[in-house]
Parts: sequence; C-alpha cells; structure tokens
Amino acid sequence: MNKPTNPDNPLLEPGNIIDVEVTNIAEFGVFVRCKTGEEGLVHISEVANEFVTNINKYVRIGEKISVKVLGRNKKNKLEFSLKKAKEQAPKKALFIRSSSENKEFEDVLNRFLKRSDEKQVDIRRNLKKKQGIAKKKY
Repeated sequence: MNKPTNPDNPLLEPGNIIDVEVTNIAEFGVFVRCKTGEEGLVHISEVANEFVTNINKYVRIGEKISVKVLGRNKKNKLEFSLKKAKEQAPKKALFIRSSSENKEFEDVLNRFLKRSDEKQVDIRRNLKKKQGIAKKKY
C-alpha cells in the first residue's frame, strides 16, 4: 500500500487544483491518486454540471485529470471535484442585448433584430390568414 509521504502537503489544501490519475470507477464516483500517493474520491455529483448516469463517458481508468481539492471528510479521506476545476467565468448569453464597444456593429445588429421581429409578425399574420384563423371584421 502506498502511504502518503506528507499528509500535510500544501498542494492538498482545499481550493487548490491538482493533477491526479484515475485508479478506479464506481457507480457513485471516481477514485483518484495524487502524486503524493494519497487517494481520494470524486463523487458522481462533482463529475459534471449535468446529471451523470454513466461516469465512463467523462473519465477512463489511467487517465490524468485536473481536480479541485474540496477537503477531507470525517474519515480523513480526500474529496475532489472535477466540475469545479473546469469552472470558468459565466459566458454572456448570445441574445441578450447589451452595449458593445463597436457602436456601428450595435446599430447594424439592432436594425437587423427590428426587421427580423417585423418579418416574424408578418409571417404569423399571413399564416393565420391562410389557416382561416384571422378575425373577420363585419
């Protein structure tokens, strides 16, 4: 059995991102080994941001991955997160209208969006007429 060379290793402090090797995969999570030889678990809820049914789609045994150290549990075992190691700043939504540095582009985009909205209204109106749904005026 590999014993940890230094259990108080500063690399294993909560919040640090470290490289580990996948040693085993279970239904509830992924077992990984640090460079120090100490092992820990990436729980299934910490593998990805979406609902995970098959961990094998995300990792393979022997693969080297980067994980974030969450800390130690009551049994003094290391806990890691794969999804938090990959977290990035939230991306701006594609269709939210916000001001940009390029005002000319903003103007072109606003004109396009206005024309697009007008065309969609016309299309819906014509479609209703063809289907006989339009209100009849007496």
